[in-house]
Amino acid sequence: MIRYGILGFGHHGVKRLAPGFQRARRSQLIALSRSSKDKAEESARQFNVPYAFDSKAALCSSPVVDAIIVATPNALHCEDVLLALRHGKPVLCEKPMALNAAQAQEMTRAAQEAGLLLGVAQVFRFEASTNRLRARIAAGEIGTPVLARAEFSFDGRDHSRSWLLDRQIAGGGPLADVGIHCIDALRYILNDEVTSVAATGNQDAQSGTVESAAIATLRFTRGTLGTVLTSFRSAYRTPLEIVGDAGTFRVDNGLMIHDQLRIELWRDGACAGVEEVDNTGAYGAQVDAFAAALEEGVPFPAPAEDGVRNQRILDAAYSSMTSGVRVEL
Repeated sequence: MIRYGILGFGHHGVKRLAPGFQRARRSQLIALSRSSKDKAEESARQFNVPYAFDSKAALCSSPVVDAIIVATPNALHCEDVLLALRHGKPVLCEKPMALNAAQAQEMTRAAQEAGLLLGVAQVFRFEASTNRLRARIAAGEIGTPVLARAEFSFDGRDHSRSWLLDRQIAGGGPLADVGIHCIDALRYILNDEVTSVAATGNQDAQSGTVESAAIATLRFTRGTLGTVLTSFRSAYRTPLEIVGDAGTFRVDNGLMIHDQLRIELWRDGACAGVEEVDNTGAYGAQVDAFAAALEEGVPFPAPAEDGVRNQRILDAAYSSMTSGVRVEL
């Protein structure tokens, strides 16, 4: 059993991480930290967490904690990961891994030098829907993938994470916050790498210093063209579609962990089959996979090196958004 401590137990901890631990089999949430002792103790009582801290260093140095989850705002990821590593603790860092690829590489080098595991919480690698799509595409059910589309939109106005609108803290708008999930999901499902990126975005009166919506187009090594659509201005929706030369896979809200979903196979303009999958265990599966990597040495499915690759793609997308030209990787 791996005992986890969460640095920065806020909205994400309440909505997703703590409930995820309730489904885990080899992982325990034993400690958390917040900005004040009162807030930390309140959250600990709410989720029956034994230890509460208002000091990140105290949590990281605690002998009851085996591994750290970094769930602080994006601008703090690098320093918080380095803090945990200095205290000898393996780390699972929330996405996006850092503010830029240089920080992500610094974090990765520090983990390698310390001989400690560093993973990135790309939770959709642990969904049933993405794993079934990956397996069925690899089996050739839709032939050669030609087009791939991932969308992630939600209404970010008056969001509890108010820092999402501050580029200095968030690193970007919806493309950084949830587009990174789309980028990673397409890389993972296609089992392929991105060679170039072009992106464009919009701002409005409520988007602060970040974009309110953005589109990125990705060219993959084997020729697939991908589109990532993101927005802070619509109802929650996460459709996935992979178009091959022999069929198409469609999943409505494919990047959602709260529901049972339908993977539809389409051929010749008609639905040729449906597979029902259950995504509700993704967060528990994620921490259990990290625990298995620590206890048994099995590879973690979302290693730091993949976080660096995702960050390079994200950096290139924002560079393209500024310059108006496609960026080669």
